[in-house]
Amino acid sequence: MSDCLFCKISSGEIKSEFLFEDDKVVVFRDIDPQGPFHILIIPKEHYTSIKDVKDESLIGHMFYAGNRVAEENNVENFRYIINTGEEAGQTVFHVHLHLIGGRKMTWPPG
Repeated sequence: MSDCLFCKISSGEIKSEFLFEDDKVVVFRDIDPQGPFHILIIPKEHYTSIKDVKDESLIGHMFYAGNRVAEENNVENFRYIINTGEEAGQTVFHVHLHLIGGRKMTWPPG
């Protein structure tokens, strides 16, 4: 999608340091971190929300990539978040998985 921020990042049109990249996903640091360690895992293919992803192997692969980057950065305790829809806090409409760690998390969030 030509006007999608995350499509531009994943394609290299907008420069970002990738902590992980393969043929399915890219992982990079969030520009507005909500913890000492906050990364985003995004598929290279555009999906507006997680509801549009029909390939369960992609979802598992996103978690695999996040786990790998967390381990490489010695982050042992973390939380995964996927916001779906504006009222849930989704601000970029390209599915993305947040991994936030490096601080004590509270419950319930938000």
